[in-house]
Amino acid sequence: MSYQPRNARSHQLLKLNLAPWRMATVGGLLIGGLVLVTARAFYLQGLNTDYLRGKGDAVSNRNLTLPTHRGQVSDRYGQLLAISTPVESLWARPSELELTVEQRAHLASVLDMPVAELSKKLKREGRGEFGVSRPVTPEQALKIAAMGVPGLYLRREFRRYYPAGEVTAQVVGFTNVDDVGQEGVERAYQSWLVGREGERQIVRDRHGNIIRDLAPIKTAQMGGNLALSLDLNIQYLAHRELAAAITTHKAKGGSIVVLDAKTGEILALVNQPVFNPNNRSNYKPDPMRNRAVIDTFEPGSTVKPFVAAAVLERGLFRPDSVIQTPDNFRVGSKLVRDDHPHPQLTVTEIIQKSSNIGAAKMAMAMTPQQFWEVLHRVGLGQKPGSGFPGETAGLLRDPGTWRPVEQATMAYGYGLSVSLLQMTRAYMAFANDGEVMPLSFLKREPQEVTGERVFSVHVAREVRAMMEAVTQEGGTGQSIHVPGYRIAGKTGTAHKVVNGVYAPDRYLSSFIGMAPASNPRLIIGVVIDEPSDGAYYGASVAGPVFAQVMAGSLRQLALPPDAPETATRLTQSAPPVMPSAGKGV
Repeated sequence: MSYQPRNARSHQLLKLNLAPWRMATVGGLLIGGLVLVTARAFYLQGLNTDYLRGKGDAVSNRNLTLPTHRGQVSDRYGQLLAISTPVESLWARPSELELTVEQRAHLASVLDMPVAELSKKLKREGRGEFGVSRPVTPEQALKIAAMGVPGLYLRREFRRYYPAGEVTAQVVGFTNVDDVGQEGVERAYQSWLVGREGERQIVRDRHGNIIRDLAPIKTAQMGGNLALSLDLNIQYLAHRELAAAITTHKAKGGSIVVLDAKTGEILALVNQPVFNPNNRSNYKPDPMRNRAVIDTFEPGSTVKPFVAAAVLERGLFRPDSVIQTPDNFRVGSKLVRDDHPHPQLTVTEIIQKSSNIGAAKMAMAMTPQQFWEVLHRVGLGQKPGSGFPGETAGLLRDPGTWRPVEQATMAYGYGLSVSLLQMTRAYMAFANDGEVMPLSFLKREPQEVTGERVFSVHVAREVRAMMEAVTQEGGTGQSIHVPGYRIAGKTGTAHKVVNGVYAPDRYLSSFIGMAPASNPRLIIGVVIDEPSDGAYYGASVAGPVFAQVMAGSLRQLALPPDAPETATRLTQSAPPVMPSAGKGV
């Protein structure tokens, strides 16, 4: 037995018995792979550097949105009605979000929401950035920032605030969480008020902190400011008086419109019930509705001045023409009645005492087409053109479809429908010596507007004198007066339609009037829906609201009196008795 050294034996074991071609193949593959890797690295880092730079930028570079705010909304004197205030909102990037169970529970506690609800909000992988809580309070923002959670960040946004609250809510409207106008002026002038967000390119670290500001991409542009025609002092006054009347008469609701007769500007527009646009936790659609613009009603006797103007314009009657007004007036199979009949009345007395029979007889003296043309010319059956979202045209049917009884009942305000804004605008024809001005919710100067003539100057003044007689002794509105000023107007009391028939105990009480009657500057329309505390006549329910708002508005505008104070303090008498169902006073 021979002995071999241990080292020699080890070398024999390590020797590989491989064919030469295999060694060459393996070596060639290794060298080829190394060459490919080297070539690719040279290509990426030497020739095509944009690729890796783009990948790096995709991780660290971001386009930072520069927030902007909507324009301010103010009244005609610059008092703010809508402003934007900065707030912080919590947003998330799903691709970067790293949230432990403990952090999730803590964040839910900070946001005051259940953990399950928060988890549901955050479960949006691959959908891009999204808002988690908009907005958050300053205290919440500090706690969230202290957490330093990757993928969660605070964004500066703007939230709308309305200094006048419910007083101007239904005119100004409101915006949603994305600052987009939803109702009122905010919606009507969205394209003007909205700002344009800007962008800057920045570099962030892995925790989302900005470490470098690279370059601007798009400049932020603030929204345009808007000056409304509203006079906030008159708006407050109208709001207060309307709310008091609704409470006093236990009414379902109501509206009031104040117009500048010379410019067509809407100085005040108020509805009841109301809502607070600064508290969005319990929005209900009914209080948000701008009733004066959107809702329609049968105008009752407030339409009678247009009947008088129509027959005077055509020369069919004169103000002192006498018309027989018996107890009953038959039109087809229907009877028209006055609860306080007079054997005969002049045209002026028909308006003063609000005779349904007299109005019906005047209307029947015209053809349906002639009567329709007058109502259409003053804007009935057409949108009033205020630009307010949802404004209605009301209902004025084609005259070819009228039956004789319908022509008669339209003379005292049944069988057609109007909005309060529409009807108040129509009264401009009497205030402006026959011209109707276009409406505006925006401030305008007198020289910026021209009116449309609908009546001659002579006829408009004659009818205005008739309406002034309404507020004097013997008129249905003799209890309505404003010390120092002559008032012209018309009362209206109409039965409401319930389930297709006129309800005997549900009313719409209205009054539309103007002052100073010698040269009217203001027109005010008031309607109270379903007063239920006993009184329901237009003079006793809507009249006092008109008088209080008119008196305060005339003082606000410093308009000189046109009558001695003693001449306006007439003895108040009991209101007239309401006619039977289907009539209007």
